[in-house]
Amino acid sequence: MARKGKKASGRESRETQAAAQPSGKTGLDGRSFLYVGGRDCQVAHLRQIASNFGAELIHHDGGLREAVSRIDTVLPSVDCVFCPIDCISHDACLRVKTGCKKFGKAFIPLRNGSKSSLERALQTMNERDASR
Repeated sequence: MARKGKKASGRESRETQAAAQPSGKTGLDGRSFLYVGGRDCQVAHLRQIASNFGAELIHHDGGLREAVSRIDTVLPSVDCVFCPIDCISHDACLRVKTGCKKFGKAFIPLRNGSKSSLERALQTMNERDASR
């Protein structure tokens, strides 16, 4: 039974990807996003999800191995920042929020560090851009 659930969610993911690019172009083409925090083992998957929407994803680990100050150097070059609130330090989150205000960037907190959480956020952005 568990296998059927996995297959169905895999199908849903492919359907979501197909819906994101109905004509090969999306409202997110060429945009770049900063993802701060999350789980290192998912970064490649997160980049692929962003790529499916035509966007680039830049990852910062939130201060585990990378200096938190690097966030300040990356912020001016991105369109918005995603932070999974369950997988980020308070210090890194505060630095991101402050930097987003300073540089006029959108700050989008994600409920968790799952791949589907990022995919939903990108799909919502894509739909908003398409309706404009």
